[in-house]
Formats: sequence, C-alpha cells, structure tokens
Amino acid sequence: MERTSKKGFLMKTLDWIEKIGNKLPHPITLFAIFALLVVVLSAILSAINVQVQDPATGENLEVVNLLSASGVQYMFESMVENFVGFAPLGTVLVTMLGIGVAERSGLISAMLRGLVTSVPQSLLTAALVFAGIMSSMASDAGYVVLTPLGAVLFAGLGRHPLAGLAAAFAGVSAGYSANLFLTSLDPLLADLTIQAAQTIDPAYAESILYTMNYYFMIASVFVLTIVGTLITDKLVEPRLGSFSGSSDDEINYLTNNEKKGLWGALAALIITVGLLSLLILPSWGPLRNPDEFLASPFFQSLVPVILILFFIPGFVYGKMTGAIKNDKDVANQLSETMATMGMYIVLAFTAGQFVAYFNHTNMGKVLAVTGADFLDSIGFTGLGLIVAFIIVAAVINLFIGSSSAKWAIMAPVFVPLMMQLGYSPELTTLAYRIADSTTNIISPLMPYFAIVIAFAQKYDKNVGIGTLIATMLPYSIGFFIIWIIMLFVWMAFGWPIGPGAGFFYQ
Repeated sequence: MERTSKKGFLMKTLDWIEKIGNKLPHPITLFAIFALLVVVLSAILSAINVQVQDPATGENLEVVNLLSASGVQYMFESMVENFVGFAPLGTVLVTMLGIGVAERSGLISAMLRGLVTSVPQSLLTAALVFAGIMSSMASDAGYVVLTPLGAVLFAGLGRHPLAGLAAAFAGVSAGYSANLFLTSLDPLLADLTIQAAQTIDPAYAESILYTMNYYFMIASVFVLTIVGTLITDKLVEPRLGSFSGSSDDEINYLTNNEKKGLWGALAALIITVGLLSLLILPSWGPLRNPDEFLASPFFQSLVPVILILFFIPGFVYGKMTGAIKNDKDVANQLSETMATMGMYIVLAFTAGQFVAYFNHTNMGKVLAVTGADFLDSIGFTGLGLIVAFIIVAAVINLFIGSSSAKWAIMAPVFVPLMMQLGYSPELTTLAYRIADSTTNIISPLMPYFAIVIAFAQKYDKNVGIGTLIATMLPYSIGFFIIWIIMLFVWMAFGWPIGPGAGFFYQ
C-alpha cells in the first residue's frame, strides 16, 4: 500500500512537471519576453531611483531607463551588434563545423560502437557509461547511437535490455558536462560566464579560460563511470529482473572498412596534435607566451583548435570509408550541419538582446549587489549557498532543456552575485554544470526523452514517462550526491578546478 502511495505521488509530480513545462513558451519566445520585461523593469526601477554603490569604483550605479529617448535609440542602434556579439554564437557555429564532419562521415558512430563492442562482457556496463559520457564530444550523437546500442548489447548477452539502455542514457545525459577532452559546451558556457563576469570585473573576466572546469571534468569521467556502473549492476538491473521478451535486433559490429577508417583517423589525429604542438611547445611557437603558459594565445584559440581536431580525423575517416568522395561531399556535410543550427541562430538573436539589455541597464550589478548584501546579512553563504544554487539550477533544468539557454538566463544574475560573495565565476559555472547534467535524465521535457522511451518500448510496450524516470532516478540522485561530495573534497584540498581557476574571487 505504501509503495502505491509513493508511486502515485511520483506520477503526480511528473504530470505536474510535464504540464507546467509544456505551457512554457519556446526558448526563443522566452528570451523575447525576458528582453521585454527588462525594458519595462528598467523604466520602473529608474523612476523610483533604484541605485547601489558600485563595488569596483565606489560610485553610485543607477538603473538605465530603456524607455527613455536615449534608451530607445540604444535598442535600435545596438540590435544587430547584440545579435552578432552574442558571446557563444560564433563559438558554437565554428566548433560545430568540425564536429559535423566527424559525425556525418560516420567517425563518431564508429568510435562509440567500436568501444562498447570490443570490451569484455564484465566491463560492458562500465564501457557503456564511459562511452556515453565521452559522446558529448559529438553533441547529441550518443542519444541516437549509444542508447539503442546499449539495449541491443544487453539483450544479446541475455541481460535486461532496459538496463543497458539506462546505463547508456545515464552516461550520455547525466554525464554531459564531463569529458576527457574539451567539447563545444566548454567555450559556449565560458563565453556566457565571461560576459557576465565583465559586469563586475572586466580585468578578471579577461583571465577566464575555456578550460576553467577542465581538471574537475576529467576526474568526473572516472568517478561517474564507477558510480553509473554500480547503480546499473546493483540497483537498476536487479530491480528490472530477468528479461522474458525477445529481440530480433542484431549487434552492428565494426566492418573491416570501418576499422581501417578508424586507424586512419587515429593516425591523422596523432599527426594533427603533433603539428599543433609546434605552435606552442618550441620557444619560437607563434601561439606561445614565454612568460606565462596559461596566458599564451593558444588557450585563447581553443575554438579553432577543436575545429581542426574534429575536422581532419573526420575527413580522413570519410575518405578511407567512402563517405567522402570529393570536396562537394565535405561542403554538403558542412552545410547540413549548419542547417541543423538554424534554431540556435534564432535563439541567439533573442538571447543576445536580453543579455545586452540586462547589462546595459545595470540591472545585473544592482541585483548582484543587493542580493549579495541580503544573503550576507542573513548569514547564508559558504557551502550551503553553493548547494542551494545547485538545487535551484537542477529544478530549473526540469522545465527548460537547453543548457545554453538556461545559462544565458542565469549567468547574468548568479555570476555577479556569487562574485560579490567572494566566489569565482569558474566555481559558479561548475556548480551550474553539475545541476544541469544530473536532472537531464528525469526531465520529461528533455528533447531526447521521447526518443529514449521509443527505444525502450521496443522491448516493453508498457514503458512510459513514469517507468523511464523511475528507472533513471537512482542515476540522477547518485550522480547528484557524488558530484557534490567531489566538489566539497576539491574545495577542502584547494585543488584548481581548471588551469588557473580557483574557487574564490578576490
């Protein structure tokens, strides 16, 4: 009876989340509404003479009225600049050029399939979780490739296919912010963080690197792989029981042609890395800073580096497997990749206006100073504040799926606020990434959630939203707890979370 009550509460909660989330406007519309609200609020706050003392200069900061003559003039004159100057726009488009070739040539799919089909059976679960985490290099490819593959592999070995699906899904979605390499997400979030930090301290913002969370994310790959494996083998699969259905799916092992292409891509990657190292390692390297390694132009040029590291191996793989026959194929793959970015480009237009208006009106600074003073007056700082921020971001993630959209909304508010309380923008970004990743797998509004349900229904037609979330909830809770513990341990030892990135802002 107690179990039925709990299940009923869970389903009611999920129904509520889905209902509220479905009523939210599209992110594009949402940013347009937020931009309009900033315009209206700027007029109201200016009229009642809201102002604070600028912590950097000591001068009084007033809210700029966007409905004044000069404010209206600013909105018209800056509209194009706000769009093309939206920090992550160029970053995302450039990195996706390289990633698009690697994905559309078949390289990413072959790498993922090769990894999980070549390991011993005893390591299959760990390989699925690990491959899922690493699949964030190719944006969302892991959802389409790994999730169904995990189910097929488990079914082929006589294990419950939904356990394999869950393990892969957990790695792909809950471990989205962890990787051994930089992905397109790193510069995307970093650009928004830098833009937000500039409202408080432009000099400090200039020192923020795209690699600001890199050390922590590398360690997270191995920790999450272990935790995800234990949850699958000790909790999820025993709960699902034995699989009584049947599956006609065949495991798609790598062909000889694909293996040849992978070896060629690996050779191309090694040669590319070697050539790129000549730009920074020798004393005459054009991207080297002889005085400070982390301040070298190389670390400010990671976007084209990511482009090259994906493009060249992807091109070589495509040539060797026949997926790329001539320059027209490459041009078509690049064009197809950019075509899929149309929604993001429109989003960048409305988000760019919102962020620019928010900064121009000084509302970000006013909110940061006022909020920091309030939190400090009630003594709500330290670890409790960080956990509270992670929880708030995790809850928001249940309703808004896009990582960049959420951070574009949250960064202008929380980055300056946390800086006022003495916490670095790098730490705030890391806390956000933890929250954003851990609740992806239990959000019915996550774009690929319905697709995963469709994969699962091949093995059990009764699988629905509640079933999938009940299956994935242990991963969400486990990853959430272990990531917070990791963060506190990292802070206790004072380890850098990335090159030149600490926890505190001074």
